Amino acid sequence: MTMRETGPQFAVTANYPAGGDATASIREQEMASGPPRLHENPCASKCIGRVFLRIERRARRRRGLELGAAMLCKPREFDIIRTTFRAAFLLAAGLVAGPPGALAQEAPVVMVREVESREVPNTAEFIGRIQAVERVDIVARVTGTLLAPEFTEGDRVEAGQLLYQIDPAPFQADVNGQAAQLASARAVAANATLNNTRAQDLAKTQAGSQATADTRAAELAQANAAVQIAEAGLEVAEITLGYTQITSPISGRIGRSAITQGNIVSPASGPLARVVQDDKVWAVFAPSQREVLQYRKAGFEKPPVVRLKLADGSLYDGTGTVDFLDNSVDASTDSQTLRATFDNPDKLLIDGQTIRVLIEQPADAPVLVVPGVALAADQTGPFVLTVGAENKVATKYVTTGQQRDGMAVITAGLAEGDKVIVQGAQRVRNGMVVNPQPADTGN
Repeated sequence: MTMRETGPQFAVTANYPAGGDATASIREQEMASGPPRLHENPCASKCIGRVFLRIERRARRRRGLELGAAMLCKPREFDIIRTTFRAAFLLAAGLVAGPPGALAQEAPVVMVREVESREVPNTAEFIGRIQAVERVDIVARVTGTLLAPEFTEGDRVEAGQLLYQIDPAPFQADVNGQAAQLASARAVAANATLNNTRAQDLAKTQAGSQATADTRAAELAQANAAVQIAEAGLEVAEITLGYTQITSPISGRIGRSAITQGNIVSPASGPLARVVQDDKVWAVFAPSQREVLQYRKAGFEKPPVVRLKLADGSLYDGTGTVDFLDNSVDASTDSQTLRATFDNPDKLLIDGQTIRVLIEQPADAPVLVVPGVALAADQTGPFVLTVGAENKVATKYVTTGQQRDGMAVITAGLAEGDKVIVQGAQRVRNGMVVNPQPADTGN
């Protein structure tokens, strides 16, 4: 007779001749195969346990049928069946139990860092905006037909560079007319000068009247005034002609052209383009009154360092200098405008760009810091898991300060040298014994 029950990794078979001793048969198989070693494999031990648990369940379900069948069999066969099951369970119990401590669970490995003492600058972060130090809107100063632009959109232009040309023909004609009027006025003035000279000579010899001499002097004065008027008219015409050439007043980068060739432009047309200086910029931001007061109190001995955080989260290489504090407070926000100047050699900072401004005040004294990943929080507040005496895990609630470069400032709850778990905290709980290993110090 053969009974076989197969688990995921193990099978038990009891073979014995009809009417034989099941217990003796099992003992002979054990002696032939040597002492059981399955306890050396915890997974196999669990599988054996599941196998015999299934045997027991099935035996219970079939107990009624088997018992009825056994009543019809010989008493010897019924004893064999019962003895076989008892022997199988005793064997399974011995295999699963194994030597003392075989099922003892190993302490989980966790990575820890020690609480450090560092000098951390006091940092505050604000939303700011980049402004060009110089920014000019290019507009037409005379009315005329716009010719082709003399620049490429987006290029850098220099001060005095020609940007636009308005059709100069009508303005040149006006200059020519003013020049002719000046020449005529000068001719009239020259004739008046001669007439005045003769009249004055005749009046001295009494050959001419004094009244005539006075009239000629007045005519000379009028002619000279006419010359001055003509000279001014010519100067205005030449200036107006010069306005047909639109140049850049500053060096910088020019934007797109708002009006194309062939359109009639005038001062009312609005900006044709914009030029911004890009080698030096301002970062404008508005801290609260409390923060401004802190900086002003410490500003003479420890001036704050101004840094910028770009849109991708990286820090701008250069640092800035605060050069302006507004003389009034915005009543709606209780903030005061500050401005810091930055060099912009790589042209990474663009006029109108939104930026994060970091104000760093030198540290007054060292503070305790832990990696930011060690912090967690619940309804009570922020906490860390520490490894103390006998490698036992303990929960400690802490008071935190600012976070900088992946490290969090701890103002209360920890001491220098305490070990905090930075990796593997999800596998442990308060009071558990762990195997702490030092984590890499990336900061």
